[in-house]
Amino acid sequence: MSPPPPTTGVDHPFHVDGRGRTATSDGADHLRDLIEAVLFTAPGERVMRPDFGSGLLGLLFEPGGPELTGTVQFMVQSALARWLGNLISVDEVEVDQDDGVLTVEVRYVVLANRTAGAATIIRRVPT
Repeated sequence: MSPPPPTTGVDHPFHVDGRGRTATSDGADHLRDLIEAVLFTAPGERVMRPDFGSGLLGLLFEPGGPELTGTVQFMVQSALARWLGNLISVDEVEVDQDDGVLTVEVRYVVLANRTAGAATIIRRVPT
């Protein structure tokens, strides 16, 4: 049996809250932060965990087309299954790149309570 999802974690991006403490997030917001961390971390970027991440940012400047879309969706689903597979089950991933903006929509089921969730992450492509 998989452990329940963490109820509270450090908020992303890191910042200090109004009380002068490290800001935290919980529930769906924390899962969204975890998904974003997996998607936008490049393999080799984390010390002591060189295989963490999805490699998504490395494909931003590749020529578009159905092959690239399929590859990106596969990479995202694989990375989320590997790194968050004990917390969520990914149902669907949609990736869109338009005019320098990358949009990733992930629909998932939280394994601890079998509730559906969705995360939409929008990132401007650096120029």
